[in-house]
Amino acid sequence: MTDSEWQWTYEGYDPAAEPLREALCTLGNGYFATRGAAPETVADGTHYPGSYAAGLYNRAPTLLAGRTLEHEDMVNLPNWLPLRFRTHPDDGPDGDWFTPDDPAGGELLEYGQELNMHQGTYERRFRYRDAHGRHTRVAQSRLVHMGDPHLAALRTEFTAEDWSGTVEVESAIDGSIGNTGVSRYSDLADHHLTAMRTGGGEEKDPTVIWLRCRTSVSDIRIVVAARTHVEPEIKREDIRTHRSDFRVGQVLVLPIAPDRPVVAEKTIALHTSRDPAISSPLSAALERVRRAPSYADLLASHRMAWERLWRHAGLEVPGEPGRILRVHLFHLLCTLSPAHTAELDVGVPARGLHGEAYRGHVFWDELFVLPYLNLHFPDLSKALINYRYRRLPEACRSAHAIGRAGAMYPWQSGSDGREETPEVHLNPRSGRWLPDNSRLQHHVGSAVAYNAWRYGQVTGDTEFAHSRGAEMLLQIARFWADSAVYDRRHERYRILGVLGPDEYHDGYPDRDTSGLDDNAYTNVSAAWVLAHAVRVARTLPVSRRREVFERIGLADGEPDEWDEISRRLHVPFHEGVISQFEGYGELEELDWEGYRKRYGDIRRLDRILESEHDTVNRYKASKQADTVMLGYLFQPRELIAVLQHLGYTDFDEDTWRRTVEYYLDRTSHGSTLSGVVHAWVLGRSRHAKAWSYMKDALASDVCDIQGGTTSEGIHLGAMAGTLDLVQRGLTGLETRKGALWLDPAPLPELSEYAFSVRFRGVEVRLHMRPGEVKVSVPEWEEAPARVRLGDLTVEVAPGEEKLLPLPG
Repeated sequence: MTDSEWQWTYEGYDPAAEPLREALCTLGNGYFATRGAAPETVADGTHYPGSYAAGLYNRAPTLLAGRTLEHEDMVNLPNWLPLRFRTHPDDGPDGDWFTPDDPAGGELLEYGQELNMHQGTYERRFRYRDAHGRHTRVAQSRLVHMGDPHLAALRTEFTAEDWSGTVEVESAIDGSIGNTGVSRYSDLADHHLTAMRTGGGEEKDPTVIWLRCRTSVSDIRIVVAARTHVEPEIKREDIRTHRSDFRVGQVLVLPIAPDRPVVAEKTIALHTSRDPAISSPLSAALERVRRAPSYADLLASHRMAWERLWRHAGLEVPGEPGRILRVHLFHLLCTLSPAHTAELDVGVPARGLHGEAYRGHVFWDELFVLPYLNLHFPDLSKALINYRYRRLPEACRSAHAIGRAGAMYPWQSGSDGREETPEVHLNPRSGRWLPDNSRLQHHVGSAVAYNAWRYGQVTGDTEFAHSRGAEMLLQIARFWADSAVYDRRHERYRILGVLGPDEYHDGYPDRDTSGLDDNAYTNVSAAWVLAHAVRVARTLPVSRRREVFERIGLADGEPDEWDEISRRLHVPFHEGVISQFEGYGELEELDWEGYRKRYGDIRRLDRILESEHDTVNRYKASKQADTVMLGYLFQPRELIAVLQHLGYTDFDEDTWRRTVEYYLDRTSHGSTLSGVVHAWVLGRSRHAKAWSYMKDALASDVCDIQGGTTSEGIHLGAMAGTLDLVQRGLTGLETRKGALWLDPAPLPELSEYAFSVRFRGVEVRLHMRPGEVKVSVPEWEEAPARVRLGDLTVEVAPGEEKLLPLPG
């Protein structure tokens, strides 16, 4: 790796590392993204040239073990990348088609890849000697345009070092692809595109080709059009177009010599029938690609668009941590662009637009993404929350289907908001298909409510808070109230048959039924939702209250019932700590050291135990933060207030500290989110341990610490979570009472850093330094910002900066 703060660079060709590099060199603009695959390659065990459009899904059935299973996937689009070449010297035999795995039958002498985050490009440079001893140098650059969401481009320059002749270039669009990027899904249906047609290469427009198709069930029409321009220009007869039902390409023959490098520029346009303001995807794509400017002009406008993004999202952290954080921020913006994603009906895909793991579904990861976006791109946050609002009717239907009131949001969501969690999943270690009970993670509803509330707190958007935000919050509260059952033995309400964030435990070892009782995270977050719903129901302006109550059919007495439940939900304890769920304290202790000695990496302990015909349900062992997740949602004082509201008056900071320490020793960190949460929670008490978890969170994708998962798609929640850990976790930043509240607890390894946030429409810059924080507001702002640190409250006017001493 290089030391440049804006570049992520790889030297040398390594086939084993190529899947990871492809994921981390993905380019996107929020509308679509393309993996960093070499254009000369096809999908195989090393390369996977996938492209994905945000929110574009298709459903396909699979017959597996006598059962018909239905899965909805984010569709792998027709591959626009293909651009391969071979050489034809004047005085020797023709060369073979080049690939990095077989460089024209010769030897790859140099190979480098560079993700330039500042300007949003991916560049390759390589030099090879073919089988006949001739040397050729190639420099390639690509972009997925951040200004025009429908455009992408690829520029390739060929230099002959010691030979003359021609370069034969084939530029194509390939529709013979499927969703084959995750080996675990190989037994499941993977073809989603049908009704292929190709065209182009006509006399009036010889350099333009196109491919159109549609998805087999969702019936979304997709068109990719490509224009290939070469320098120096060639005659029409030197361009040959070939077509089949699934592929269209052009072969261009270019004269080359040591002093005459040649360039091929491929520009593509992507449109679908989901796009607004077009007459048809085909005519829109053809018109857009025909009028697209040169690569140089596209690059200039693309750079400007990225420059605007970096101004609003800047984060200055020194050293290698800062460079990795910039990689995380880059991929967050590639997936969720303020300019383009905000115009779409899409949620937060847990694995970005970078691969096919989790089938492109939306989980609860927005819980880790929106806090960062709220303080930089609030309109984007609002759009992502509106994805959930539009699916509120489906969430209500799902609750009704199991006999509950209110809204039950799905654990995995896709196009229309129904539950997309598969019924079975494959354990690749044992090769067995197992029941997938993770749809019982109803705590996702609390995350939706929490996100809507946090957005309102940060932005002051009362219009949203009093309408759509209130409607979601009240319906989710309704679901929790109807899910709670009164237990006379405990003299408390209980929530039965659910899963917590842990995911390892999906039932009791002595029961045949699935689900756990009184998961602490679920019950505490449900109590928070109920209490806030009561407050909203009672404080809404009268006109809005009537409108919202009528819209959802809420009776006046319901909030009073919620209030009672919010004070009496059961939270189990054992050995002086919060129990992850009722009965957790009765489980067996795991031989952690023994399993580490036998297996080394035990992050996926569940798969290891299942392969031994055992079950993690027998043990005190968690995949990731579960009870400890409460410390991510709530500051200690907030958590104490929620528990005391529930009647647990003895709960204090010491109890919470013991609880955290207890689960630290019993967590395998099988999720990339676990490091983020533990670093967050430990940041104020155990700096060395917090920094260790912070390093794990930073390395989780760039080093692929889970061994092969990043190549299937980045972990967007963990990436955004590290950004928010610096932004809010280490600064103690909260938005309360119209002010930014700071309570810094910087790690010694990150004692100085700077970033800007946007609070209530005003940009505020924070520069954390040892012993002090500098707060400033740019002179172009029109209003001051209020900042509180300890007992000190200051107002910072536009063009002003103030130094605030850190306590103690």
